[in-house]
Amino acid sequence: MKKTWYEQLNKISLPLQFLGCCLLYFAIEGISRHSAWEAYDYMTNSPLVFLYNTALIFTTTLIVYLVRRRFFARILLGIFWLFLGCVNGVILANRVTPFTGPDLHLLTDATEIAEKYLPVWGTVLAVILLVLVIGGLIWGFLKGPKYKGPLKYRYNVPLVLVGVLAFAGLTHQALDKRILSNYFGNIAFAYEDYGYPYCLMTTIFNTGIDCPPDYSEEEIQRITDSEKELPKTETKNLPNILFLQLESFFDPTLVNYLDISEDPIPTFRKLMEEYSSGYFKVPSVGAGTANTEFETITGMSLHYFGPGEYPYKSILKERTCESAPYVLKELGYSTHAIHNNEANFYGRRSIFPNLGFDTFTSEEFMKEEDQKNPLGWVKDSVLTAHILDAMESTEGPDYVYTISVQGHGAYPDEPLLEDPEITVTGAPTEEENNRWEYYVNEIHEMDEFVSELIETLSEQEEDVVLVMYGDHLPTMGLEVEDVKNRYLFQTEYVIWDNMGLEKKDENLSSYQIAAEVMNRVGIHEGTIFRYHQARRNTKDYQVNLETLQYDILYGEEYCYEGEDPFERTNMRLGIHDTTVEEITPVTGSTDSYLVKGTYFTPSTEVMVNEEWCETQYINDTTVMITGCQLKSTDEIIVSQRSNSSTRKALTTTEPKTYARLLKSTKAGTVKVTETPVPQEEKSGTGK
Repeated sequence: MKKTWYEQLNKISLPLQFLGCCLLYFAIEGISRHSAWEAYDYMTNSPLVFLYNTALIFTTTLIVYLVRRRFFARILLGIFWLFLGCVNGVILANRVTPFTGPDLHLLTDATEIAEKYLPVWGTVLAVILLVLVIGGLIWGFLKGPKYKGPLKYRYNVPLVLVGVLAFAGLTHQALDKRILSNYFGNIAFAYEDYGYPYCLMTTIFNTGIDCPPDYSEEEIQRITDSEKELPKTETKNLPNILFLQLESFFDPTLVNYLDISEDPIPTFRKLMEEYSSGYFKVPSVGAGTANTEFETITGMSLHYFGPGEYPYKSILKERTCESAPYVLKELGYSTHAIHNNEANFYGRRSIFPNLGFDTFTSEEFMKEEDQKNPLGWVKDSVLTAHILDAMESTEGPDYVYTISVQGHGAYPDEPLLEDPEITVTGAPTEEENNRWEYYVNEIHEMDEFVSELIETLSEQEEDVVLVMYGDHLPTMGLEVEDVKNRYLFQTEYVIWDNMGLEKKDENLSSYQIAAEVMNRVGIHEGTIFRYHQARRNTKDYQVNLETLQYDILYGEEYCYEGEDPFERTNMRLGIHDTTVEEITPVTGSTDSYLVKGTYFTPSTEVMVNEEWCETQYINDTTVMITGCQLKSTDEIIVSQRSNSSTRKALTTTEPKTYARLLKSTKAGTVKVTETPVPQEEKSGTGK
């Protein structure tokens, strides 16, 4: 009896299946890189990495040899991998960081992906493709060919297991020979260098901190006992402690090939000459703001976490963590976070309460509507007023952590500045010159902001310590040989003060800076910060730091006697209450009204009977709503809405009737919307 084409192909199914995986993986990389040519370039320049990722996909398809509907199983697995590639491609078209393990919760809510990353036509196309795929799968299951030979499980199961073990050995060899890496300084670059499947699997399964082999209560006791040598904290005249994290800020004169017409950072350079300063080692390059932030706030090193992991997207969704805010709150400090970007960026609105912040002022609570750079990022100059506002909102000392955004990329290939103050040449291409020139002029403005901030703080009667540093190098494709300091994982820092602290120059890591500042002002509190102060120059410093971090976040919390002492804060969004005081009909209009109140911003919107109205920002006391005809019983709410794609309400006033607001000028009271971690994020495992 003549055999069918399918039965003939079964004889060489393994090599054909591997070839199919090669083609599938090429398509995935083409989608992820938005270019078939770039996928080809990657395949030819990194053939071993390409073959490794193909082997990863191939290994997942070995399960087809345990079922009869092998054709259908292959199609199903191929669609699954192609779907992951499409998700990554869509996400990379809208943000810098690729699709990672912590993003998997998005897959449980297709509407969230569609709303956040797809235009309307894209959503319609996705629905049509989904219907076609489902139809094709049904046909494949019902009509597709089936394997008619005997399923020899006693042979097939061991062979599948051998394939899995062989792939595990291949992974070990690839890491040992440095074909792959298990440390991602820049997760976007890692995906480009090591392939999407490997990096995705790594960010799913390799997270957190592994349990150290010598972990025990006795070992933690031994580590923390060394901290007893530190002096007691000086609780009198505690200074305000300010941290200013400057987006992508570093000294561009360190780039060997650039010719810059004038010094773009004269203020920062002068401060480094006069105050404590040095190189600042950070955990990422070109992106990863939240990880430098995490290290600086908590005193923990990212080196011991999973490759490319963002604790903001993993462990900090589940629990609180010892931090500078928590430690300083015990000494009477009020703790504030400020960021001139939207509140949900990197999930900060949900994460900051787990780090002990009392307030968080994001872009939605800033009235400076028109102060944006050519790329649309809010300029850093707006931050001075909000830093002072946070300090003046309390009588005691304040810890203020400010995250800037003006220097954010991606930087333009074409010239955006008509008459740049500083010109830049020397880059290999005109496009690179344009990117550098734009970047240099932006950080020049950031340097001017630093000058203004220092001048303002100098007028304060209270003691102030201000720590300033860049979070990482800009996304410019720099190589080690391109920079004079021959290291890409460092920027520079300076510690300004009005207390007369002695100048002390040394190079620090971002996870050491908070402990160093506390030590300089006589504060010796917090398990992790005391450890840095007591053990930074000892032999087993890094080994014991890893053990201590594991105990605090993943272990038995022996250092806290077995119980987490930190409670999630009821963090307030914004420093001031938004209020609504009165509504006045616009003369000559039947559907427009002026809403009067306090602390309005461009993110202020009005809701009538739980329906959003078209709202136009006039100034910080007035907005205008149009397209509605109010009745006396209509309930009015004024809200600060998120600037993210979710457009969720961040804060709301208590509802008031139109009749009451029309007659009364008494301010309403604010009701802050609860900001718990979303349910789908509570099972987490990192620009």
